[in-house]
Amino acid sequence: MAKAKRIKQLSFTMPNRVGLLSEVSTAIAGAKVNINAICAYEMEDRAYFMLTTESNAKAKKVLGSLGVEIKEEDVIAVEMPNRVGELQKVAKKIADAGIDINYMYGTTGTGKSSTCVFRTADDKKALRVINR
Repeated sequence: MAKAKRIKQLSFTMPNRVGLLSEVSTAIAGAKVNINAICAYEMEDRAYFMLTTESNAKAKKVLGSLGVEIKEEDVIAVEMPNRVGELQKVAKKIADAGIDINYMYGTTGTGKSSTCVFRTADDKKALRVINR
């Protein structure tokens, strides 16, 4: 059964360049902060990052030293069994409640559970319907 909770995500953008992910991840690792989830992509010469960490305060401090403006935003982390159809069940609950999903990213790894991060048009309502 899926379990959802509200968490804080760090978001920032930088001019894109070769090695940027290495630079960002090196800085965070240097602060001894674990990244729990990350989405990074390039669009029109800009690099966009969304990530959750074990210590957003430490991550914000070290990323600030790179000259980026960091936003801390509420998102929903959904932990669910790593089985066929589990994401579909969560997506259907959100859809049936009439909630638009702005974006999501996630990972399964090789364990028994997977985690997906969602930003919706109504996170409060999404939390309720997922946790029913």
